[in-house]
Amino acid sequence: MTHFLHTDDDLRAALARLVEQDPRLGPIAEKAGAFSLRRRQAGFAGLCAIVCGQQLSTASAAAIRDRLFAAFDPFHHDTVRLARTDKLKRLGLSMPKIKSIRAIGKALSDGVIDLEAVGNMDADDAHAALVQLHGIGPWTADIYLLFCLGHADAFPAGDLAVQEAVRIAFNLRKRPDPKALTKIAEMWRPWRGVAAHLFWAYYHVVKRREGISLQAKKPAAKSRKKTSRKKNTKKSGRKKNG
Repeated sequence: MTHFLHTDDDLRAALARLVEQDPRLGPIAEKAGAFSLRRRQAGFAGLCAIVCGQQLSTASAAAIRDRLFAAFDPFHHDTVRLARTDKLKRLGLSMPKIKSIRAIGKALSDGVIDLEAVGNMDADDAHAALVQLHGIGPWTADIYLLFCLGHADAFPAGDLAVQEAVRIAFNLRKRPDPKALTKIAEMWRPWRGVAAHLFWAYYHVVKRREGISLQAKKPAAKSRKKTSRKKNTKKSGRKKNG
């Protein structure tokens, strides 16, 4: 059965069932404290908003998204995809984002995908349908399912914050990659999306307390041992480069 989270009450009830299913998550939930669902608009607008946020700061993404939505009223996929490139660029969209938004709009116009039907699929089928679209990778698909549709079982295994939160919570030696994290999350079905919300909340709490960064650590520079070499200036006048 496919479950959806429409309210914070839905989220709290689902979290209780998740913790009952995996008691290890109980202390994690206590430390995370209360957190909200943060639902967003679904459909073409929701996908465009997520595309705007790809690889950008929250503030920059919000500014571009607001300009995009303000420029088109109503915000329809045909109107947006047929807009002039220079107009879309002036809104702050890069060419890759413009291509993605146009490709999504064309797929909707041609009937290649039906986002309403996607909203009724189980998590794995919905994910598979979305990643067929140009510009929609695994992370974007899962974020759409979680925040725009309220899917209780979508799981963004490629999200760095979730990976790091799981590493800390379970005291793992290293951050699990998407494949390893997907395997860990199997036991949380059909509430993997609830687990994602939990680990995001947990990550933010731990980050504030311990100053965790998701930046990859640069390897320490190896110190070079300087060896003194005697130069035989009598035999050769050439200089050696160190």
